[in-house]
Amino acid sequence: MSRLMPKWNLITEINPKSPISEGYRMLRTNIEFSTINQKLQVIMVTSSKPSEGKSTTCANMAVAFAQANKRVLLIDADLRKPSQHLIFGKSNRFGLTTALFNKDELLKVIQHTNTENLSIIHSGPIPPNPSELLSSDQMADLLVSVREMYDVIIIDTPPILSVTDAQIVATQSDGVVLVVNSGKVKKEVLLKSKALLEHVKARLIGVVLNKINRNNSETYSYYYGERSEA
Repeated sequence: MSRLMPKWNLITEINPKSPISEGYRMLRTNIEFSTINQKLQVIMVTSSKPSEGKSTTCANMAVAFAQANKRVLLIDADLRKPSQHLIFGKSNRFGLTTALFNKDELLKVIQHTNTENLSIIHSGPIPPNPSELLSSDQMADLLVSVREMYDVIIIDTPPILSVTDAQIVATQSDGVVLVVNSGKVKKEVLLKSKALLEHVKARLIGVVLNKINRNNSETYSYYYGERSEA
């Protein structure tokens, strides 16, 4: 299968000197300093609803961490509507679901990217039982294994209000970043998302306000620490 062309939205790889890329580096720095005295290795990224930019934010965060000489693994755990393979221009023929069904194939599903220090596990074939797979012993074992291999593990998950998948993964993560489409999501929706994370005792480390237009031409992402109000 021929290699797919990556989408324009992997801006930190395509144009690392752009203002938007600098915004992702600021996001990386704020995440690192938000929990300086606590372990933060596995970071889950979600949103309240679809189309808020969580997958794009997730991918660019991963590149930004890798550019800081961290060994980074990006996992596409959105087993219902995966998109990281589209962003990175890779095949999704095998990935996370392959590894979960075949415990001995973890190393076979880790793919390299064009960014040094950044590897990725795509979602793989869409399964009939995403929630059960993500809450399985196999998933827990996989995260234990990759913790030993990488400095930072970033996990892309479905919107938290859509299905229970994000809550499940949040319980296995050290921190959660919530991506918000600025001006499009109501406060009560954000509060409900926050409540769902708190219900499983997840650690919300920050909120990214996405799609903020400046000069009517650019889109930026901003990070607010864990004390920010939803």
